[in-house]
Amino acid sequence: MSYTTLATPEQLLPRLADFAVFDCRFKLEDPEAGRKAYLDSHITGAVYAHLDQDLSGPKTGMNGRHPLPGADSLVKTFSAWGISDSTQVVAYDDVGGGLAAARLWWLLKYMGHDQAAVLDGGWQAWAAANYPARPGSESRPPTTFVGHPRPDMIRHTDEVGELARSSSWVVVDSRAPVRYRGDEEPIDPVAGHIPGARNYLWSDNLEATGRMLPPDQLRARFEKLLGDVPPDHSIFYCGSGVTSAHNVLAMEVAGLTGAKLYPGSWSEWCGDPTRPVEKGDKP
Repeated sequence: MSYTTLATPEQLLPRLADFAVFDCRFKLEDPEAGRKAYLDSHITGAVYAHLDQDLSGPKTGMNGRHPLPGADSLVKTFSAWGISDSTQVVAYDDVGGGLAAARLWWLLKYMGHDQAAVLDGGWQAWAAANYPARPGSESRPPTTFVGHPRPDMIRHTDEVGELARSSSWVVVDSRAPVRYRGDEEPIDPVAGHIPGARNYLWSDNLEATGRMLPPDQLRARFEKLLGDVPPDHSIFYCGSGVTSAHNVLAMEVAGLTGAKLYPGSWSEWCGDPTRPVEKGDKP
């Protein structure tokens, strides 16, 4: 059986020696905190994946805070991590439903590798169950990753601005409502959202325990958000293309397939002062 969205700790435990596990813990305010936590203790066999260094491309000052890596770069990284066409990947972090882990999940899917899942409940659920963990750094034997990029999973800046004004598409801002409204902006230089975008906070996908909500509950929430627009006509963005990947994951869990991602997200959009900005509660 392959896992393409979520895997529980109970499902991972007996396959720990067979699956490729990646620790994606990361904190924006302290970019090395995740690696330090990994070195202190991690799921046995897990390799560390750094959001800035491994799961993002070079910054130009105009392409956002976590730019999408190039396909060649991802092939090199995934090969070095020992991911082949038959490798089942499970990614986790310490934000219950998998914030940075969803980024790795999405990148693998974008590169044509569907055998990838996020650990439901993350590191906390694994540690709470007292499942195998150890300190130090680990690696996997390198292999050859053959990528098959899926460009249709992406929508770029100019497309997003146009489609946000279309009645046949829905553009969704995955950030907290205070940032969407423009009440405050603690990270990027401009507050507000893309004109026409709706708001759905990514963490609303999670139960209080940090596990993903059941598929039927997720489906009801996203269907209300989308209205009559089909799932494959939805585009998600956030601050830098990371938490929005969690919403795409939740859509897949809900059985609503084909959602798009705007990788540059708000940090790219607001980098050009000529682009329009909207504030307030409503699109």
